[in-house]
Amino acid sequence: MKKHGTDSTICHALTVDVEDYFQVSGFENRVLRKQWDQYESRVEANTDRLLSSFDLHEVRGTFFVLGWVAERYPALVKRIAKAGHEIASHGYWHRLVYDISEEEFARDLVDSKDAIHNACGVETTAYRAPSFSIVEKSLWALDILIEHGFTQDSSIFPISGHDRYGIADAKREIHVIERRSGSIEEFPPSLAHVMGVKVPVGGGYFRLLPQALTSMAIAKIENERRPAMFYIHPWEVDPQQPRVDDIGRMNRFRHYVGLASTQSKLSRLISNHKFGTVADSIRSHWGDGRKPQLAPDSNTVAV
Repeated sequence: MKKHGTDSTICHALTVDVEDYFQVSGFENRVLRKQWDQYESRVEANTDRLLSSFDLHEVRGTFFVLGWVAERYPALVKRIAKAGHEIASHGYWHRLVYDISEEEFARDLVDSKDAIHNACGVETTAYRAPSFSIVEKSLWALDILIEHGFTQDSSIFPISGHDRYGIADAKREIHVIERRSGSIEEFPPSLAHVMGVKVPVGGGYFRLLPQALTSMAIAKIENERRPAMFYIHPWEVDPQQPRVDDIGRMNRFRHYVGLASTQSKLSRLISNHKFGTVADSIRSHWGDGRKPQLAPDSNTVAV
């Protein structure tokens, strides 16, 4: 099938945040972490559903695995790695970075690395914060990531108006951030303006909006000669998941909208665009010989 877009050298990033339906940030005041083991887990079956779909379409992606999941379901993490996908960290307890101390964040990070390594033998070097919670007041997390050997991050959402995440003036393209501890490559979640509509690429936005809008957003980003970052969660392809009560109207809408159609929309999306791992996507971005150079009077690197 012919892929949409204009530049066949650009590979967009296909990413999965491996967490269960009851672990989302919108439920944390209703579902306590000490209760997680009491809930019916569906993360294995739902992740296997994604693995089967990706295998059918012969595409590989990056799986940001929650340490809690890796510790309890090591066979799942092994299956992901054996299928040729990239393994990355999503932290251990799915705690918002700006709600914890630097020491707690470092402990959570180490615990996630250990759980993933014990499950599949991979030393993770890429990270995504729960709910993209590296924001202006939690940029200190980048220093801790660097200190623990991480070279890539995908946590800084260049968006405004969201109650949990976003840095409005953050760079939208892949760039290098210089910190006191060193440097780290940032691959932000993507968004584009399509027909006057702001279209973030993935997650609840993908479930809510027509699939054609997401495809148009990816094509627009590709026309700017850079890759897009698409993200999804295993529970988003599970319309039969148990419902959690007393979560508030907004959280209910965010979590349950569009679940029934997500699997089919995802199949169409990965058929229509060239996708790969975060590493593949970054290589496609720098593959034309461009090298990052330090921007004057800036803590980021220009491309």
